[in-house]
This record gives sequence, structure tokens and C-alpha cells, in this order.
Amino acid sequence: MTTDRVLDGPIEPPAKPEMQRLFAIARIDSGARFLVESKPDERAALARRMGLVAIHALTCRFDLRRDDGDAIEARGMLRARVRQICVVSLDDFDADITEDFSVRFIPAGTESEALDPDSEDEIAYEGGVLDLGEAASEQLALALDPFPRKPGAELPGAATAPEISAFAALAKLLPRD
Repeated sequence: MTTDRVLDGPIEPPAKPEMQRLFAIARIDSGARFLVESKPDERAALARRMGLVAIHALTCRFDLRRDDGDAIEARGMLRARVRQICVVSLDDFDADITEDFSVRFIPAGTESEALDPDSEDEIAYEGGVLDLGEAASEQLALALDPFPRKPGAELPGAATAPEISAFAALAKLLPRD
């Protein structure tokens, strides 16, 4: 079964997250571990937001520790099973996602202005509370393949196209004596 999906621009989080899990930073002494497990209605709402056919399962483990100051370092692992639409065949198919990640939770207004692709992602928090559910949702969005391809799906005629090197094409243009 194929379902048409149209995304008009970036994925924007809603005013109230579909999967909210609040965690007070005051509970983090030398460290804390938190497991986010999604519920069926949360997965359905997240699938709509992310343009997926379905999210069958989503769990995310966070290992939290205080950094110097008010920053919280988080290392984690996301596991999900999603149903996507293949960009080649337009068929639905299931994909497993396992992703290790690290992020820094920082007080709102202290986000870095530098656009360094090698630096850790920063997630702003307010009122001494982290939303680990929304953080897990964001990690899923980052882990999704932007061009999902069903295993074995190939573009029609892609395998039969002859390979001609640039030098062979140029050699045909040279005058023959």
C-alpha cells in the first residue's frame, strides 16, 4: 500500500510535543539514567509530524551528567522501527534504526552562535527541566534516511546503463588521421 506524503519545508515541533518526558536537572547529582519509551498514540503523532507511514517502536536511553556550570552532557542510544516510503518504488517498507548520539542541554539563551558541524548538538532548556521525550523525537528525525530505499529497489535501467569514461568520450572527438 502506498501513501502520498508532501512535506512543505522543515519539520517543526508542535507547541506541545507529542512525546513529552520532563526530567528535573536537580535530580542529576553525579549522573542519571532515563529511558524514554513511546506509547502508540505518541508514535502515531510523531509519524504524522515526520512524514512517516508509521512508527512501530521507539525507545531512547539517556545517560546524563552535569558539565561545568548549568550544561548537562547526554549520551544515549535510540532504537526505532519505522515504516517509510521508498523513493524508488514508492512502496512502504519497514526499517530498523539504531543510533548512538551525544548532545548538550544548555540554558535557553546561551546557545552557541558558531556553526560547527563537528561540535555536539545543543538543546536549550528552561526552568531547570529537560524534555527528554522531545530530545528523543529530534534524535529520531536526525537518524532518518532522507532518501529511504527499500532493500533491493533499483532505478529502472540503472543497472543496464553503459559506463563510458570521460576520456573515451573525448577520444571520439579527436580527428583521426
